Amino acid sequence: MTTGKPTRIGIIGSGNIGNVHMEVLKQVPEAQITAVTDAYLPLAEARAKEHDIERVYDSTEKLLADPSIDAVVIAVSNEWHAPIAVQALEAGKHVMLEKPMALNLASAKQIVEAERKAGKILMIPHQLRWDALSMAVKQQAEKGALGHIYHAKAGWLRRKGIPGWGTWFTQMDKSGGGPLIDLGVHMLDLSLYLMGNPKPVSVYGATYAEFGPRKKGIGSWGAPNWAGHYDVEDLATALIKLDNGATLSLDVSWAALIETDSQPYVQLLGSEGGASIRGTKGKLFAEMFDREADIDLTVPEFDEGPRVRMARHFLSCIESGLPPITSVMTGYTNNLILDAIYRSSQTGNEVKLDWDIE
Repeated sequence: MTTGKPTRIGIIGSGNIGNVHMEVLKQVPEAQITAVTDAYLPLAEARAKEHDIERVYDSTEKLLADPSIDAVVIAVSNEWHAPIAVQALEAGKHVMLEKPMALNLASAKQIVEAERKAGKILMIPHQLRWDALSMAVKQQAEKGALGHIYHAKAGWLRRKGIPGWGTWFTQMDKSGGGPLIDLGVHMLDLSLYLMGNPKPVSVYGATYAEFGPRKKGIGSWGAPNWAGHYDVEDLATALIKLDNGATLSLDVSWAALIETDSQPYVQLLGSEGGASIRGTKGKLFAEMFDREADIDLTVPEFDEGPRVRMARHFLSCIESGLPPITSVMTGYTNNLILDAIYRSSQTGNEVKLDWDIE
């Protein structure tokens, strides 16, 4: 049963990603952006003027204290994800929390506990799940067209893509990591989802920092701060073993001497069929009568886009009380794996995953 009233939303963080959420939510009649804040108040004021937002708060605390706000979007640097998410849940707000859910596993656990105590919706906006190609592959996988998906290969490789050198992006204590936590979390999340959400049981991984420390491989995202520092990886690779016997191979980079940047990709290998998504191109692979029978997947001409579908899903979950498909536990799973990859890289050993929260 719907109330007929739009969900009133506050935006915490007015930077690039926060602005993307504002642009998307303006396209969804079920949402009404009523307030915005940012650590840099002039930016919040400019966004409010640009998007016709009624109220600007000079602190997160004041925005969360507004009883008229039903839900918040948290689009701040990674180090603030857990503190603000917990604060928002304790204030009785539903939460859309930018990826990665938390800086590390310990912080992710705090969010899980706060979400369960509050009884509110918390969703991680992994928009790749709502991409038209991903949805088509997921539909076929659920129908059994791929059979048992026994291996997946996923990645996102950039040649010169280090963002904001010297800013929070490249500082481990503020970001939690480099391309693994920035790009890899997307590909990890999408792959597990398309594979049917098997439970990860162990990880072997390695990370490398060959370019960032030398101030090479700099990308165009974010202004550099040459007075800052770089102590994260610029390439990560991992093999993840799953409880159904399947494996997932992951490769991500911000900087690498490769031919060109790759589109984000997922390759699924199944006993009855396969699937490939690479950027805006998708394909299903099968055999009939001992002959190849492949099918190209295409995005509909007037597709509304994954972020709009994602926003509608968040609002429908608030209305129904049902958990989102990118729930707090999917965020916890991602953080569990990411932490294990970093630990494996440090020790050189496989890491068994400890599921102390189910």
